Amino acid sequence: MIKLVAENPVVVFARSGCCMCHVVKLLLHGHGVNPTIFDINEENEAAVLEEFSKIIDKLEEKSDRPPPSFPAVFVGGNLFGGLEEVMAAHITGELVPLLRKVGALWL
Repeated sequence: MIKLVAENPVVVFARSGCCMCHVVKLLLHGHGVNPTIFDINEENEAAVLEEFSKIIDKLEEKSDRPPPSFPAVFVGGNLFGGLEEVMAAHITGELVPLLRKVGALWL
């Protein structure tokens, strides 16, 4: 998963059937972003949460950050946050410039 996050401009880890995950994906698609989606289910959820700690430690060098809940959105190789952070950035107008900066948007 570390490679997945590092090599893609936007990665969304989304739980199957989660309405908040659906909203994040719709918002990103609405902006023209085609994020890499990693679907989480009951069988792989514990393993994914364990991997999040490794990703955060390796890519962000922040060991004090708790594992994120779902959806977990990585932008430019770093954990951006969940639905609240994505929506806040959208409302304040910070989301589109960030997506352009990491190469997820060209216009």
